[in-house]
Amino acid sequence: MLFKKKRSLLSSLLFAVLILTACGDDTEKGGSAGGSSSDDGLATNIVTIATGGASGPYNIIGTTLADIYTTEYDVNSRTQTTGSSVENLNLMEQGKVEMAFVMSDALSQAIKGEVSFKEPIEGVSTIATLYPNVVQIIAKADSGIKTIEDLKGKRVAVGDQNSGVEVNARTLLAGHDITYEDIKVDYLGYAEAADGLSAGTLDAAFLTSGLPNASVMELAETIDIVLVTVSPEKVKEIAKEHPYFISYEIAEDVYNNAEPIFTAAVPNALVVKSDLSEDDVYKLTKTFFESLPKLVNSHQAATDISLEGAQEGIIGNLHPGAKRYYDEQ
Repeated sequence: MLFKKKRSLLSSLLFAVLILTACGDDTEKGGSAGGSSSDDGLATNIVTIATGGASGPYNIIGTTLADIYTTEYDVNSRTQTTGSSVENLNLMEQGKVEMAFVMSDALSQAIKGEVSFKEPIEGVSTIATLYPNVVQIIAKADSGIKTIEDLKGKRVAVGDQNSGVEVNARTLLAGHDITYEDIKVDYLGYAEAADGLSAGTLDAAFLTSGLPNASVMELAETIDIVLVTVSPEKVKEIAKEHPYFISYEIAEDVYNNAEPIFTAAVPNALVVKSDLSEDDVYKLTKTFFESLPKLVNSHQAATDISLEGAQEGIIGNLHPGAKRYYDEQ
């Protein structure tokens, strides 16, 4: 009888050890918050990607990426059109989106809690540095506007209020000693700004995005436009205080322009909620880079995304899942 009791007790102990071991394995494989992901799927079943205006590269590339995630992981992945970077970062802090395209200047300001952000934003990690967002200052050919200084006293669209476009428009104008009091400001997105130029209700517009911008391409087919120059020397001077600005040359004939035009650019970043599990972000990052040919087919701007440049100029914290993917390469 004593032997049977001991054997029964031993069996119970062995069973308990096996259960605890199995639970321990699951915990190790699952990564951080958000639960554990299977080998083929994700722990999360929603991947909402905050983008920008409907006709902009953010939304076009993001929609393709969401379709890929939906197919690859059987999750509800979709895009949310927004006023762009500032709104995207606020949505992420509020837990309303899992991933977002943002400009590095807005991300830097969000982390520091300055300009459009009253206090530092938390819970946002970077996946990758992407293609440069090119500042395209467009004016009608007969407006007489050739440089930023010529914008004084003019009707100018600066992007949606608090968007990434508006953030860098304000910074570039300030770098040329121009405030909003010196111009007549309109807060308009890409399509609305193009319509305003076409209708004659605007003299110029900031449309900061990857090249080419669909709204500018359509506008160039209907009216004669000019691209306003931002000198490399001025960009270098502005970059002393705002290091995310770089000088950029728009090649000839992008928008029927006869010669290359110098302007400024700000790198884009792909960010994610910090509390997504390491496994999930590893998979999302891996699939993103393996899908680059499809993303390039969706929009030419994705041509400038590369694995080699993904960790250059990282703003904020790199998510451990993305780091794991880069360490493997």
